[in-house]
Amino acid sequence: MHSGGQQAGRVRAYVALGANLGDAAAMLRQAVHAIDGLPRTQLGRVSSLYRTAPLDTDAGREVAATGPSYFNAVVELQTGLTAPALLDALQQIEQQAGRERPFRNAPRTLDLDLLLYGSACMDSARLTVPHPRMMQRAFVLVPLAEIAPGLVSAAQLNAVRHQAIERLGPLRG
Repeated sequence: MHSGGQQAGRVRAYVALGANLGDAAAMLRQAVHAIDGLPRTQLGRVSSLYRTAPLDTDAGREVAATGPSYFNAVVELQTGLTAPALLDALQQIEQQAGRERPFRNAPRTLDLDLLLYGSACMDSARLTVPHPRMMQRAFVLVPLAEIAPGLVSAAQLNAVRHQAIERLGPLRG
């Protein structure tokens, strides 16, 4: 597969990070370190750390969700892994962080979502890329626009501007 953003057998991918249990900010820093250690993968830009209220957009409309505030970020990487292999690696990092899935949108120690994988469009039972709800979520679009402004339009940011999001500062530094 030849994808935009691919160089020397590598594809540019973007991953959203979120957590709202325990020391969520520290968990995101650990996740960035773990992603940087993935085989055939090089970490690129890392967004700032953001705080947002829990939000459920799965039904195509916004509903306030229960639980503590989320900490969120987005990272860019160059990877030689296939999209399914990258998803497997991200889910392994989640499991190592104690991620449980008792119910959809449950509070979590760590959530890693593959947002974009080059210019690929995939839709399977296991993986949909681009991520199907990313355009509904300020906690994805704002940090993505920070590190890849060409991927997020002003209209897309405007559509989620009513969702509260607070930039806390650098995630790594």
